[in-house]
Amino acid sequence: MKLTGSEILLRSLVEEGVDTIFGMPGGTIMHTYDVMTDSAVAPKIRHILCRHEQGATHAAEGYYKASGKVGTVMVTSGPGACNTVTGLTDALLDSMAIVVFTGQVPTTAMGCDAFQEADVVGTTRTCTKHNFLALKTEDIPRIVKEAYHIARSGRPGPVLVDLPRNVLMGRAEYRGHPQELNIRGYKPTTQGHAGQIKRAVELLKTANRPLIYGGGGIIHADAYEELRELVDMTQIPVALTLMGLGAFNTSNPRWLGMVGMHGTYWSNMAMIHCDLMIAIGSRFDDRVTGKLSEFGKQCKIIHIDIDPTSIRKTVHVDVPIVGDVKQVLVELNKEVCQVERNWAGHFEEWYAQIAEWKAKHPLRYGPMQDIIKPQYAIDMVFEVSEEMNPIISTGVGQHQMWAAQRYRGRKPRRWLSSGGLGTMGYGFPAAMGAQAAFPKDLVICIDGDGSFQMTNQDLITCVENNLPVKVVIINNGYLGMVRQWQDLFYNKRYSQVDLTIQPDFVKLADAYGVVGLRAKRPDEVRPVLEKAFATPGPVIVDVVTEREENCFPMIPPGGAIKEIIDYGDPIPEKLFQGLR
Repeated sequence: MKLTGSEILLRSLVEEGVDTIFGMPGGTIMHTYDVMTDSAVAPKIRHILCRHEQGATHAAEGYYKASGKVGTVMVTSGPGACNTVTGLTDALLDSMAIVVFTGQVPTTAMGCDAFQEADVVGTTRTCTKHNFLALKTEDIPRIVKEAYHIARSGRPGPVLVDLPRNVLMGRAEYRGHPQELNIRGYKPTTQGHAGQIKRAVELLKTANRPLIYGGGGIIHADAYEELRELVDMTQIPVALTLMGLGAFNTSNPRWLGMVGMHGTYWSNMAMIHCDLMIAIGSRFDDRVTGKLSEFGKQCKIIHIDIDPTSIRKTVHVDVPIVGDVKQVLVELNKEVCQVERNWAGHFEEWYAQIAEWKAKHPLRYGPMQDIIKPQYAIDMVFEVSEEMNPIISTGVGQHQMWAAQRYRGRKPRRWLSSGGLGTMGYGFPAAMGAQAAFPKDLVICIDGDGSFQMTNQDLITCVENNLPVKVVIINNGYLGMVRQWQDLFYNKRYSQVDLTIQPDFVKLADAYGVVGLRAKRPDEVRPVLEKAFATPGPVIVDVVTEREENCFPMIPPGGAIKEIIDYGDPIPEKLFQGLR
């Protein structure tokens, strides 16, 4: 049976289990959009028309992070394809499995500076896990199968497929979706080395101050149950990265909190005083390690990761284990359960030390009177919504760090944030994508007034597609994190960070046909949030907060973890001389 390339593409997507596409049509991809209207497979795929291609890629990221299913994007050539670059890079750094299909000018016009032609394969080579240029219609089924396999397997990541217009309009024999894969040179290691796992157990048996340092790899591997089993057996405390939040129940007594530049004081102290660090699905990002020459000198390190290039990239590791985190933990747990040791008894002094750090340096902020503290507003978001088990997304900035510090979550895949790239504007479309995956769940985007304005045009997308995302804007009238650095490191010389001239967010909500609410006093926060979360449809909550609140704890850039600054601490002049 001969079909057009567009028909083959849509059938192949259905065979891959795709049920949702985020996208925007245009000239070179128009044939595929035309086929969508009458194709036999069209009713099986929901297309969500986004208002900007960057928002579409972030929505696909949110869809993947919340559901575990590969997110799918479809856009046109030239500017449409180029607008996906930020989302692709974000997905690459945070290991998000998305596949982006881009239209392209006909192969006969490539290289001729045709209208809306861009070298998409060349442009995206460094911001994708892999990319394809389809030159023959008959290659589409194979390329689609390979694209989704590459995106979801090994260390997940973004894949782009560039589709020239004549390839989509051409006809070829469709013999069904390929059943087998043979991608030469691509075979991720999934089974951990048995000898290395035994070496890890030997280190565990002698540790007195162990710490599990977990990252997003635990979530990508669906290894949270295996992590819980390991902790139940050994009673080892757990600290997670920004991307790892949700991999461990925050109500568990062995939960310490987030580590890193704005992590909790006690979890960061545990990082530099442990005698054994078990790194699971994390990559020793500079925001976690601080000054590398000072990091990990006091401990042995076990590193478990699916990506061999992440191991020993920045930090010396004593026992590297390359493999799928879930499978490695299954084998590790089998070995650990054979060990006869009173684990908790050996760690009593360690627990006591951690408790002392926590008692002396809890998360805190100054007194409130008539002005809302942003930390209080975020505490209220979690308190009011906790029993509803919400999906939480954030933009990037101070609000993101305050939310991460205070995160409460019992299940994985309920926390969405941009870590590696730190993409302002991520939070709202990511929440939209998560809501598309789980239309009945409460999805809350905690955003900043600066971050929200970068992608807020997709409010109308939420209205059109009945996606009841609740947006809580922490509105301090500044690009808050940039202002904080200018405050601390540049003698308060504020430059281009003032956002006092901005839209009225309640009126903006009304313009888009959604509910807008505002809280300006501390006693208004809870009732406004309760109303917002109970209101059907999308809601914007404008929480007007204290303008110049800083986010602490904070490890100074370039500094060691031991130089962490807590709320109320003096700022050592010597730490910042190199930044001025």
